[in-house]
Amino acid sequence: MVRRIDVAERRARLASRHRLTADTRADDPVEVAQSLLALHGTDPSSVYVGAWARMRDGHVRDVERALYEDRSLIRLMGMRRTVFVTSLDIAPVLQAACSRAVAARERRLLLTMLLESGVAADAAGVQAWLAETEKVAVRALKERGEATAAELAGDDPRLGTELVMARGKSYEGRQKLASRLLLLLAAEGLVVRGRPRGTWTSHQYRWAPLTDWFPAGFADWATQEAEVELARRWLRTFGPAPADDLRWWAGWTKTQTKRALTELRPVEVDLDGVTGLLLPDDVAETARPEPWAALLPALDSTPMGWQNRGWFLGDHGPRLFDRNGNIGPSLWWNGRIVGGWAQDKQGEIVCRFLEDVGADARSAVRVEAERLAARLGRVRLTARTRGRTWLEEELAA
Repeated sequence: MVRRIDVAERRARLASRHRLTADTRADDPVEVAQSLLALHGTDPSSVYVGAWARMRDGHVRDVERALYEDRSLIRLMGMRRTVFVTSLDIAPVLQAACSRAVAARERRLLLTMLLESGVAADAAGVQAWLAETEKVAVRALKERGEATAAELAGDDPRLGTELVMARGKSYEGRQKLASRLLLLLAAEGLVVRGRPRGTWTSHQYRWAPLTDWFPAGFADWATQEAEVELARRWLRTFGPAPADDLRWWAGWTKTQTKRALTELRPVEVDLDGVTGLLLPDDVAETARPEPWAALLPALDSTPMGWQNRGWFLGDHGPRLFDRNGNIGPSLWWNGRIVGGWAQDKQGEIVCRFLEDVGADARSAVRVEAERLAARLGRVRLTARTRGRTWLEEELAA
């Protein structure tokens, strides 16, 4: 018989695997990143706030130390061409299973733009020109130690070449080659987004050689082996779940997803009429945790870990997601989203419940809001990489 796993057990697994209860909180941000596979990093502040929610006593300095001093965390472009922060043991797997394909697409696009810009007469000439320019960029970055794209663009005329973005469109624009080339080199595992310019909430990064984190470069995983390993880790963190959730999360094709799962041979379970998957050694029932609350940031890795979110989101999606499918700051109570939060004009955290959750939940959320406020201090969080959600607009006003 196929085992049935109800919503309560899925929420219990989420609570413990994602370190959202008081008993499962981590001591450092590396443990958090490993538990989630990666912290969503498109918005820099999400990395910090997401880590703090899962740490016993997290502060800005803890995350900065892991990223820039110990270099035990690394930023990279991975699943769905999205920036993530992950640990050094997981980074090579993400690189081979996801970033490698992203890099191939980015290289084809850049070659097309360079051909249109006239740096060489034909495709072969453009490829040779780009290969030499890449060497120039990596060499300049190693000499500087770290640099912004603008600084690199001034080091060699080729890096200052202007590219036309979205040629012929109403939103056509121009960008220097250095910026686009650094994105490609990052996807290929040669450079890394380093310290930001300004505070920890800044979206402008300096760049550094990958060898600052991996002196010998990434471990050379075969693509299909890395896909199997990433699928295994995802099931451990996000299972039980349908195969379509893995396909969406990883940004894979149906063929890639099926191939990886065939190798793993997961166990099929019944998720209230939908087929879910679990690793064969991970079928034991999960104990129900003590009641817990959490304030998770926009684009947090937990709500963005599944495409099918009804079992923890309910009917609240239209108020909490923007038009591009990105979630805003969310309030959690015992494994489900019950509202959202934002900062008002004075920077105070304001919470809004979208259903009646009772006094215990409101009290627990208040404690978590005070814990987050103490870490934020006077810092104001902004939604620069996404649209504000309906609820954020209402609360900010």
